[in-house]
Amino acid sequence: MPTRIVDLSLAEQVAHQYAAAMDSVTLLLAGKPSHMTDEEWSDCVQRNCDHLDIMLVKDYWTTEDLQPFRDAIAVSSGAQD
Repeated sequence: MPTRIVDLSLAEQVAHQYAAAMDSVTLLLAGKPSHMTDEEWSDCVQRNCDHLDIMLVKDYWTTEDLQPFRDAIAVSSGAQD
């Protein structure tokens, strides 16, 4: 059975959340995949930017670098204008 996030230590939970947010950063910075329509990509960008916005307001961050979250949102927002 896979480990549930609630079974992890706080540090492990934060690391897991950071990794998930960095997955959004990676996806956004990679750009639109060729198999996605413009509408699908727009929805994907919105969902991932929303995810990063939510993650930025979390109060459990300590030394994690959150600038990549901000950068990905800025780049993606500019690409949608």
